[in-house]
Amino acid sequence: PKMKEDHCLHAALLCLGVLCYSHGLTTERLNRSRPSLHGHHEKGKEGQVLHRSKRGWVWNQFFVIEEYTGPDPVLVGRLHSDIDSGDGNIKYILSGEGAGIIFVIDDKSGNIHATKTLDREERAQYTLTAQAVDRNTNRPLEPPSEFIVKVQDINDNPPEFLHENYHANVPERSNVGTSVIQVTASDADDPTYGNSAKLVYSILEGQPYFSVEAQTGIIRTALPNMDREAKEEYHVVIQAKDMGGHMGGLSGTTKVTITLTDVNDNPPKFPQSVYQMSVSEAAVPGEEVGRVKAKDPDIGENGLVAYSIIDGDGMDMFEITTDYETQEGVVKLKKTLDYETKKSYSLKVEAANVHIDPKFISNGPFKDTVTVKIGVEDADEPPVFLKPSYIFEVQENAASGTVVGKVHAKDPDAANSAIRYSIDRHTDLERYFVINAEDGNIKTIKALDREEMAWHNISVFAVEVHKQHQEAKVPVAIKVVDVNDNAPKFAAAYEAFVCENARSNQQFITISADDKDDSANGPRFIFSLPPEIIHNPNFTLRDNRDNTASVLVRREGFSRQKQDLYLLPIVISDGGVPPLSSTNTLTIRVCGCDGSGSLLSCNAEAYVLNAGLSTGALIAILACIVILLVIVVLFVTLKRQKKEPLIVFEEEDVRENIITYDDEGGGEEDTEAFDIATLQNPDGINGFIPRKDIKPEYQYLPRPGLRPAPNSVDVDDFINTRIQEADNDPTAPPYDSIQIYGYEGRGSVAGSLSSLESATTDSDLDYDYLQNWGPRFKKLADLYGSKDTFDDDS
Repeated sequence: PKMKEDHCLHAALLCLGVLCYSHGLTTERLNRSRPSLHGHHEKGKEGQVLHRSKRGWVWNQFFVIEEYTGPDPVLVGRLHSDIDSGDGNIKYILSGEGAGIIFVIDDKSGNIHATKTLDREERAQYTLTAQAVDRNTNRPLEPPSEFIVKVQDINDNPPEFLHENYHANVPERSNVGTSVIQVTASDADDPTYGNSAKLVYSILEGQPYFSVEAQTGIIRTALPNMDREAKEEYHVVIQAKDMGGHMGGLSGTTKVTITLTDVNDNPPKFPQSVYQMSVSEAAVPGEEVGRVKAKDPDIGENGLVAYSIIDGDGMDMFEITTDYETQEGVVKLKKTLDYETKKSYSLKVEAANVHIDPKFISNGPFKDTVTVKIGVEDADEPPVFLKPSYIFEVQENAASGTVVGKVHAKDPDAANSAIRYSIDRHTDLERYFVINAEDGNIKTIKALDREEMAWHNISVFAVEVHKQHQEAKVPVAIKVVDVNDNAPKFAAAYEAFVCENARSNQQFITISADDKDDSANGPRFIFSLPPEIIHNPNFTLRDNRDNTASVLVRREGFSRQKQDLYLLPIVISDGGVPPLSSTNTLTIRVCGCDGSGSLLSCNAEAYVLNAGLSTGALIAILACIVILLVIVVLFVTLKRQKKEPLIVFEEEDVRENIITYDDEGGGEEDTEAFDIATLQNPDGINGFIPRKDIKPEYQYLPRPGLRPAPNSVDVDDFINTRIQEADNDPTAPPYDSIQIYGYEGRGSVAGSLSSLESATTDSDLDYDYLQNWGPRFKKLADLYGSKDTFDDDS
């Protein structure tokens, strides 16, 4: 680009100036009589020549243009020392940031070149160090010096907005110039050099509704009275351009979505002037009649509408509520309607905004009215009783068929159908009453008892004769009026106690009475004694005139031995018309008391205790009973222990011992073991074993020629006897076959338990204990006895 070429020319001229200046200094030094490569001379003390070092570098700050893409490396500048005579003995060395990678130096001429393309936005400057050294010895000829290479900016970065899309809101009908939102863009170029980073904002899309400030990026409204209901959303495109907006500058854009928020600038409006509705006269209060709706284009709380009835002849019969979900006015029935009384109603309904914005109050009233006409439809109504409830009275014990009262209902319809009456039997399970189906007279079927049930609550149905499904029900309460048919009685089962040492006219009990009748036929109660005992010598009665009476002792001194119980009849009369009375008996017991009148004992047995059993006798009887029980228990226990078993086994039968000790077995794999049936009881071969608890069906006969072995036989005789039986019995199986006793089987992990294959007859076991087993084991003791004994016998 042309701009880059200008910068390169500027750098070349700068380097040329540096070289000319350095050459002039060198020529001036050569013209001196005593030249010095390091500076001029000064005389010090005692004629010593002092040398003052001076700067040896001739240079300026270097610049290099970024983004250079030429074929040759860019010449950044040239370094030259005043001691460089051009003979090639001086070597220039470059170190520092980017040295050898980005920046290289010609060690002979001191020319510095940039070998790579530089980007100022990545790094704005580099700090390098240059030094002149002797080429042969690498001895520094000048101290090192730092210099800076600055990367010169070009306009290579377009502006960028912080966000790709912006969203903003502004109220509708805002004034012109209302701030909506501020958008901001940034440019990575150097803001201190030229206009590369100087931005100017402009609007590409969104006119004429919005504008943007060129320097700040603030978006403002440009048109008045923008209406959300007409258009709610706008799309605006904003551009940011560098180079101060001049031609050739780079630019960037962003999109801004602007939404108009709602304000209450529209009143509600009914779409029609009159609404027609109808309702049946059978509708119940609270039932919905119809709905009206005023439209408000506003949204949210600005579109909320409240409905009210402001006029009309149906204000008392109807009401209106607001359904805020649908923004409708719901007309409901407030009271019961009667088609025969009034057939139509008219209402004036008003719809008004709930929230009103004072800024737009001048737009007019934010409400509207409409007329609602409601027609009442005739319905087939059930009968109607003249009263909502009835209360009747009837005396108790009244004769069957007594009239209690009369209910009356009529058909409210124009047809005025005939009515039939009936009693709901669920409310009169005992069937005390009956009603005349034609005229509604209620009568008794049986006598009523107030004391059993004072009130009867029944329900009466009224139905139209020709329309049985139309019925009405009314509650009827029947009070049973009391008559004096119950005599008073004691309030409790009284039992009085009087001391033997009671004084005359001493009160010992107060009694009261109860009457099942109503208070009019009950108290006040009158207490008295029967005429035949009014002069009773033992007790007297005093009426306290407060529905109680006191019983007093008439004489002094009572004896339990003579009489310990008295029965005193008392007559109680009520105040009814006619009065009723009853005689109640008071039980009075004579008790022993101490001097203060406290009861000690009322038992009459204290004086006849000698006629009974003493405590010692009772203990002796109980001890005898316990002893008898112990004896019975012991007897039962002993008898159970002595009970013999059902199967006959001889106690002295040693054959089981032979089987147990003589059968060696053959091991796990021996399937030809000795059959122990040989030594089994022959009587049980066929499963027959004699029992003592049953009578045998036949007599067991021993085989001829054989004698049973006695219980005291020894083993030798027993075995010989069995052998003889087997030899002489032709029916016995051949048990004299050869038996193998030494076969232990293969694979058994157990050793042999038999002594038949022992290499010697000596044994370590001591069988001397067999001598103590008695004569029955004498043979075994001789066979397995101690060795000494065997030698002696021999």
